Amino acid sequence: MLTDWEWLFAGVDRVWAPVATPLGSTLALLVTGHALLRKRDVPACLGWIGLAWVAPVWGALFYYLLGINRVTRRALQVRGARPPRHHQAHLPTEDFAGHLAPLDQAVRRITNRPAENDNAVTMLANGDAAFPAMLEAIAAARHSVALSTYIMRDDAVGHSFAAALADAKARGVAVRVLLDGIGSGYFPGIARRLRQAGLPVALFMHSALPWRMPFLNLRSHKKLLVCDGTVGFTGGMNVTAESLLGGHPRHPVADTHFRLEGPVVAQLADAFARDWSFTTRESLDGPVWFPPGLPHEAERAVARVIASGPDHDLEKIELVMLQAVSCATHSIRIMTPYFVPPEGLVTALTLAALRGVDVEIVVPRRSNKRFVDLAMQAHVQPLLDHGVRFWYGHQPFNHSKLMVVDRRWCLIGSANWDMRSLRLNFELDVEVYGRPLADEIESLMRACQDARLRPQDLAARNVAARLRDAALRLLLPYI
Repeated sequence: MLTDWEWLFAGVDRVWAPVATPLGSTLALLVTGHALLRKRDVPACLGWIGLAWVAPVWGALFYYLLGINRVTRRALQVRGARPPRHHQAHLPTEDFAGHLAPLDQAVRRITNRPAENDNAVTMLANGDAAFPAMLEAIAAARHSVALSTYIMRDDAVGHSFAAALADAKARGVAVRVLLDGIGSGYFPGIARRLRQAGLPVALFMHSALPWRMPFLNLRSHKKLLVCDGTVGFTGGMNVTAESLLGGHPRHPVADTHFRLEGPVVAQLADAFARDWSFTTRESLDGPVWFPPGLPHEAERAVARVIASGPDHDLEKIELVMLQAVSCATHSIRIMTPYFVPPEGLVTALTLAALRGVDVEIVVPRRSNKRFVDLAMQAHVQPLLDHGVRFWYGHQPFNHSKLMVVDRRWCLIGSANWDMRSLRLNFELDVEVYGRPLADEIESLMRACQDARLRPQDLAARNVAARLRDAALRLLLPYI
């Protein structure tokens, strides 16, 4: 005999069953149609369609939250009226003769920005060097300060930046702070602290209402500080005490940041202004943010900003990486915290090694994302088989994102060598042509090399480990 609860559930089943099948089929058909029309990546398209038919309701919900790119249309509406600002530049013959000329030509067309002459680029190791330099630049600012970061912790380092920004505002400096709505915490205490100081703060694609937050998978990973439109900082470093190694944090994170001066800083300021306009609809313009022509000095680096994201800048950094690898004739050096790139980049690096280019890649022995480390082990076999050398780095975990080609061309900034950075995140890198910086970065990479990863190391894994790593590799578009 059925209990009252069993009668209730049986009644629900009788009512829901005729509805569930048509509803599930309708949802699966809607997801299928949208994915076929919108998803260019075949595996991603097939994956979403398969999920929608296996679990129609949950599949449709996940597709709505994570699979639909709602950013492009809004970006075109907000950003379309704001053309990129830049100076006109001519590239020095020494750096662009021969095989690197096609690289400049391609990147110029990819970014719609020229390479800028006469820039000074200074490498800063860890927060111990970067944070004092950034705070000094904020303290020296007289007109404007723009700060954009993925993570800004409500810790001692975050407090020091909040105090410096508040002091700048108190002396009449225009200040804007853009934090990622998820990276800095869904309910970020540091944003509250900044607002209490009267500072204009915006959270990138964030809403306190979950049903108004359909952008969980699309984050701003940029790290950018511009003071007075003349001094800029960018690289891989978040504003957090973890990067201040001299303070002996519990979970130390080594990293590399860069200080830039010269015409390319206007490109950094423009990148911030476009993101700020996208987030708040406020336009930043005029000499406060973009001062008139700066004095040029000879024998300095050529540089250009490359912004990428799931909007009209889709896959631009990935395309630049592909072109740089294709142009390499002597050497490619890469340092990244996560190495699980799209298959096209794996193929390009393999072909570079086959044509005799010396390719070395430095990755952490253990990053802060263990599942990414495991997925990498199922991803790099073709590279190892064709002569690419992988090195594990020294402890602590190094979060630097660096690339050098032929000891002439460098790529620095926020983008990791993974699908999330190259396909989903909003990222900002800077390409720099110049032998001195290239040699400095290569020296850092060599100093970080600890032990070499060899093919036999991967072959020694047991079957269970190989199956685990291969299964995690299927999640590459999302991890």
